[in-house]
This record gives sequence, C-alpha cells and structure tokens, in this order.
Amino acid sequence: MPGTTIVEPLDLVGLQIPYHFRCPISLELMRDPVTVCTGQTYDRSSIESWVATGNTTCPVTRAPLSDFTFIPNHTLRRLIQDWCVENQAFGVQRIPTPKQPADPVMVRALLTQASAVSSPFQPRLSALRRLKGLARDSDKNRSVISSHDAREVLIDIVFSDTGSSELSVEALAVLVMFQLNESECESIGSDPNRVVYLSRMLFHSSIEVRINSASLIENVLSGTRSPDLRAQISNADEIFEGVVDILRNLNSYPRALRIGVRALFALCLVKQTRHKAVQAGAPATLIDRLADLDKCDAERALATIELLCRIPSGCSAFGAHALTVPLLVKTILKISDRATEYAAGALMALCSESEGSQREAVSAGVLTQLLLLVQSDCTERAKRKAQMLLKLLRDSWPEDSIGNLDDFACSEIVPF
Repeated sequence: MPGTTIVEPLDLVGLQIPYHFRCPISLELMRDPVTVCTGQTYDRSSIESWVATGNTTCPVTRAPLSDFTFIPNHTLRRLIQDWCVENQAFGVQRIPTPKQPADPVMVRALLTQASAVSSPFQPRLSALRRLKGLARDSDKNRSVISSHDAREVLIDIVFSDTGSSELSVEALAVLVMFQLNESECESIGSDPNRVVYLSRMLFHSSIEVRINSASLIENVLSGTRSPDLRAQISNADEIFEGVVDILRNLNSYPRALRIGVRALFALCLVKQTRHKAVQAGAPATLIDRLADLDKCDAERALATIELLCRIPSGCSAFGAHALTVPLLVKTILKISDRATEYAAGALMALCSESEGSQREAVSAGVLTQLLLLVQSDCTERAKRKAQMLLKLLRDSWPEDSIGNLDDFACSEIVPF
C-alpha cells in the first residue's frame, strides 16, 4: 500500500519479535497498544508524543486524524502478553496490564458528586477516593482532572467541610497533587481561618495528613508573591513546630522528609519569623536529619541552615550542636556545588560569631577543604565565601599549615 511502512521483525537476544507487536513509531514492543481513527495501532506513549508535537496525520498512512481518541486494543495487548510469557526463557518479561486514562466525562461526574453538599457522605467520600486514585496514576490523568476546575472544587471541600474531617482530609490528599496558581494561593493564604486550619492539621494523628498539610503550606508560600502575605502565613501559631516535628519524627519516610524540608525552607525565607524556626528546634533537627536526605533535599536543608545562621539565635543554636561544624566542613565538595556554597556560607556566619566555632572548623580540617574549594570548578560565589572564611580563620591556622600554602597554588588569595 502506498505510504505504508513495512516493519521487519526485530532480533532481540536471538529472538524475533513479531513485527505486528512493535509500534510503527518507536519500533519497540508495544506495552499499551491503541488504535487510532485510521485503523492503525500504535503504542499509546508514542502516538501521544506524536500528536503532542503538533502532528495531525497518521504516521503510517499519512491520512488526517479526524479524531484524536485512542481506543485500547485489548486483543493485541493480550496476544503480546501471552507471547512474553511464552518467551520468558529468553529473558522477556511480561508487560503489565496498563491502567486506562481518566475519562473526562467520568472525571466531571466525580467532581460533581464530591462537591454536592446535599448528597450523602459516603458517595462524596467515594468520589474523592476515585479522583485520588486517578490522579496518582499519571500526569495525563492529573491534567484531565485539573482541566475541569478541580483545584477550585477541592479547595472548597478542604476548607468548607472541616466539620466532616474525613471529606476534608481526602480532598486535601487530592489537592496536593496539583500546582496551585497565584490567585488560588492567595485565596488560601489571605484567609486566617484557612491558615490556622492547615497549621492545626500539622498535628493530626495521621502522618499522611500532616505531610499533606505541610505540602499545601509550602505550595501556598511558593505561589504567593506578597511578602506581607507570606509573613502572615509563617506567623501562624505552631506552624513551625508542626513542620519541624514532621522532620523530627523517626517514622518519617522519604516523602515526609522531602516535604518537611521544602516547607521549612519556604517558611524560613521570611526574615521576620526565622526566630520561630529556632524556637521550634529546627537547627538541631536539620543537623540530625542531614545525613538522611537525598541530594536535592540536602541542598534545601543546607540553604535553610545558612538562612537561620543569619540571625543571632540561629547561630547560637547551631553552634551549641556538637555535630554542626564538623558536618558542614565534611559537606564541602561532597554533595553538589550548591550544597558547598550553602555550607561555606553557614560556616562563615558561625565562625564570625564564635571563636569556638573557628577552632572546631580548623580541627575538622576546614583549611584543606577551603583550599581545594578555591581551586575547584565550584561557583564563584562559593569561592568568594571560601576566601572570606580563609581570611577570617587566618589567626586560627596551625603554624605548619601556613607553611604549606604554596602546595595548593593559591597565591591569588594569600596573603590577605
């Protein structure tokens, strides 16, 4: 047939994959075959990418796609699954049965049911749980749900159904899967009752509810431009205590730590309330948890440490923790350029305030770390901080180390 591409069988570890099991676009074994209006079958991810890039024709026939509905080809998918099982000896793994994308009509019906105040409790709760399951399945589902004004509906349920805690909690679990726009953030942050409610939910008996509350607080803070509004949110009673407690909780898992760090960082960006983070025990908690964090979370934690070291009470609290200075010294050049910059900044603040911190830093090997830093490919800002710290520590250097400076070829920063 003119315009038709013939796909030859692909050889895979001595095994030929039938050509009709392979997607004409990717030439890979199809995992979720779907049929388009021209009758051709493609792997869902491939044809969705094809259409998303602006193509409006069938890749094989080149005929116009008059309908962009993709119909699951269940028969072909089962044949592919059977073939995978038959060839397991060749290392072929059975493809899982794909979850079907959310149907817009069903999503609209679920949102209507969930928001129907006059409806019985159980159907509303079931609708929210269905929406949560769909949202968890894929980005595409979240996009479909969001396109039906779901965020507005969910916000209304979270804060209007506080008398029915279970409905509010379920709506919150769905809401935190979406990024709020600025007006939505302001509608939450500008209402003291809503902020107080979220702060109170940080102490819920369920760790999941506490995490979701912290997630929404971080989302609102990040999406709000007004400094006054951010200050109002961060000044809410016990909001710091609730977030810090999520990090301190020994039962916290990776998602809890990630969201806890993000929320604490967002709160600490507000200068006026940083002292509340110190009072809530953030310094000791951040130092104790730093080793448990992955790269991105560790960067945020170190940025938060540097922010808190900019106030006297923060410096005192970090200085009082025996592991602060050694851990910061060890962090230099270990995690990332950003982490190095934040660690150097925090050390600079601590050593500027305390001779004891200077001695600790020197004992922990900061001199060698800083000399390596100024010769590295790290950021210029990190190098400037290193140079300032070297100058500050000059009087604390051991005599034998001063004589070895030439070994580091750093004459451009010494003498000061």
